[in-house]
Amino acid sequence: MGSEPGWAWRLRVAAVVLPVGMLLVGTALLVPQDGTTGGGGDVPGATRTRCVDVSTVRSVADLNRFVTRLRGDPAFTGGDVGASVALQDDRQLFFFGDTLRDPSFAGPQFVRNSALLVSPTCVSVVLPADDGAVVPDRDDGVGYWPMSVARVERPGYDLVGVALQRVRSTGGGGVFDFEVLGPALAVFLVPRGGVPQLVAQQDLGPDRVDVAAPMWGAATAVDGGWVYVYGTARAPQQAYSGFSLRVARVRPDQLLHTDRWQYWDGAAWQSDPDAAAVLIGAQGGVSQTLSVFEQRGRWFAISKQNDVLGRDLAIWTAPGPSGPFRLAAQPVAIPSDAATGTLRYLPLAHPDLLPRPGTVVVSYSQNDTDFGDVLDDPRLYRPRFVRVALPR
Repeated sequence: MGSEPGWAWRLRVAAVVLPVGMLLVGTALLVPQDGTTGGGGDVPGATRTRCVDVSTVRSVADLNRFVTRLRGDPAFTGGDVGASVALQDDRQLFFFGDTLRDPSFAGPQFVRNSALLVSPTCVSVVLPADDGAVVPDRDDGVGYWPMSVARVERPGYDLVGVALQRVRSTGGGGVFDFEVLGPALAVFLVPRGGVPQLVAQQDLGPDRVDVAAPMWGAATAVDGGWVYVYGTARAPQQAYSGFSLRVARVRPDQLLHTDRWQYWDGAAWQSDPDAAAVLIGAQGGVSQTLSVFEQRGRWFAISKQNDVLGRDLAIWTAPGPSGPFRLAAQPVAIPSDAATGTLRYLPLAHPDLLPRPGTVVVSYSQNDTDFGDVLDDPRLYRPRFVRVALPR
């Protein structure tokens, strides 16, 4: 971790595990068809804060004006990530990573994750009963960064699965005072018109820090009864490159059983993870997390090329989920700027947000190297949005 550039505050450069596809967990979300959660226990209470009017947001430009000008609810003043999913009642549910609260807020001033409910007319913060993170920290202090979100529709409610990565402080007190330990999953029940309730939470695998191993879940998509799980990796000495990309597949109800996964070796699906073929190389490669999705029979991978130190949002296309992927477009420049302290990272596609044929809305996280500036104005620490044309 020490080989990474020191100005990248809280970036997911060293945080390699789950990230930011739009359809992680599959159509079953690991929940039986009868709607039970297999031992999730009591449903913790959750409430919403006051509704903030968004009735004038009808375009990406409107959305950015809202994001950059609104002071915000005391329970949410700034955060990154912002993975979203559309609910059956026309609302959007957004999950954010490290989240700042206003000093006037009675609960914790900082949490590892948070959630916003966005209706056609208003946005409100989702608060658990203890006013903490919507996915609570472990007893040993390990917290959870959300990376992807998907849902299964049921009569009268949605089951929403959130892929997360476990993170803990290393006690160093600097910009790299964290390490990522592995993936986790959370399941929320969202009544139609109601408040999300956490019903299940599970870590996947032992705690482990290894940026060189493929970290499965960097993007995930569902197609033809399979969950396609993408993994990103790079050697520690390649800190200034992108990440390579590989893919595995598994049936939705077997997602937690990694011995049932199949890995694409370039010619066929087989059971050896070490044989997984590189779909996109690390040089000129993708970010640590990315979006992969299908639209009108074509597959798209959207990411920041060469990760945080790169310049361009890039689009790769493929005829199928296992590739071959080719770089097809670099529609928007989103460089980080060490001179001004502006950081731009973690682009995510939002196919359900302000949809328009042949295009997709993409968010990217924005931050500042001077955290004092962020505390003075948390609006510096909010995602920005762009609409990009999809290559034909």
